Amino acid sequence: MNIDPGSHVPIYLQIADAVRAAVAAGVYQPGEPLPSLRAMAVEVHVNPNTVQRAYDELQQAGLVGSQRGRGVFVADRGASVARLAAELGVRRGLEEAVRAAQLAGMDPPQIRDLFGAVLERMTHEGRQSS
Repeated sequence: MNIDPGSHVPIYLQIADAVRAAVAAGVYQPGEPLPSLRAMAVEVHVNPNTVQRAYDELQQAGLVGSQRGRGVFVADRGASVARLAAELGVRRGLEEAVRAAQLAGMDPPQIRDLFGAVLERMTHEGRQSS
């Protein structure tokens, strides 16, 4: 998990986003425990209170649930919640990119071609790194 202390995004949100992405990708399955507060804090070099704040954020979103004395676990619907959040984030990013392309004077066929070229390049790069 990469945390950027210089980012404008608060560290607890970076942690929450990374866990959300891991759940969406299947790294953590429903019913599976997340790392303890202390373990996660050591891993990302932050105070355990920061991790607690991230876990609280995830719990409010319905992604995880806590069991007193046992830890924090991925909720039964955690994967679907995480995938929905990921999809919304991607949608916002795409909307922002399309808006930027339109402001640059590009028409829909140009935007589609550019998107296709970028997708093809990144898919090809992904196959090479596997």
